[in-house]
Amino acid sequence: MARVAFIGLGHMGGGMAPNLAKAGHEVLAFDLSEEALAHAVERGCKRAKSAAEACKDADAVVTMLPAGKHVAQVYREAVFGAAPKTAILMDCSTIDVATAKAVEAEADAAGYTMVDAPVSGGIAAAEGGTLTFMVGGSKGGFAKASSFLEKMGKAVIHAGGPGAGQAAKICNNMLLGATMAATCETFVLAEKLGLDPKVFFDISSKASGQSWSMTSYCPVPGVGPETPADRGYEGGFAAALMLKDLRLAMEAAQASGAYTPMGGEAEELYQRFVDLGGGSKDFSGIIKMIDDSWQAPEGAKEPEPPVTALD
Repeated sequence: MARVAFIGLGHMGGGMAPNLAKAGHEVLAFDLSEEALAHAVERGCKRAKSAAEACKDADAVVTMLPAGKHVAQVYREAVFGAAPKTAILMDCSTIDVATAKAVEAEADAAGYTMVDAPVSGGIAAAEGGTLTFMVGGSKGGFAKASSFLEKMGKAVIHAGGPGAGQAAKICNNMLLGATMAATCETFVLAEKLGLDPKVFFDISSKASGQSWSMTSYCPVPGVGPETPADRGYEGGFAAALMLKDLRLAMEAAQASGAYTPMGGEAEELYQRFVDLGGGSKDFSGIIKMIDDSWQAPEGAKEPEPPVTALD
């Protein structure tokens, strides 16, 4: 049994930390939200009074935080110097590549082994321990981190050196955001042309237009496997988080000189949906905006995501 510090118990971290406890590890959890912390304790984790206290004597440190600035702050102020140099540090947040590389370089300079290990799969996979981890870092760091990540996921893949996990995550989610937007507008067009959505699904899911957004996460209620569309677009992957990932992708594209017109269009669409009050809805809910049936809450204005509420 290992001693694991887990910092950040939002939508994703709140499901991940208990899976480590379930696997037999002693999990010292911390979050600024008392509600999130209490929920983790109810599910087998132990309470830490601070991030630094959680890291004391830890064999491993896992962080799941909203943005790069939070990751940098937590590692610089609470992890480095508090955790033993033998601990493997794993940041599972989705952040910009530059910050991931910078923090990992600082960790290396301080004598730590660290990896960036963002996830794919959403809340249900976090709860069920079936996430996919995209890991950036040294081969030795990947080997050391894998034994912990495997307890929270179905796939743990080494993407390359420091920052490569974040690069893989934002590229994957840019593709997802663009294909979902295209899938939504295609269903709207099909309906306006008089096609039954179930019939169109049966055709396209077996033809060249097939995609994960079509087959596994259909944005139309009552079509295909059950998805958030069947629950009023509640749960799943919030549109505000998709927008965050698309922004990261566009920043990376600008920094690297990549031409990503479809990613840019997807970012604009999701920005509009969030501005209309759809940020808390599943990202597939953008179909309601595309078909002009979205009713935004009166005076809707999306707040900045709090440190403890989003991963």
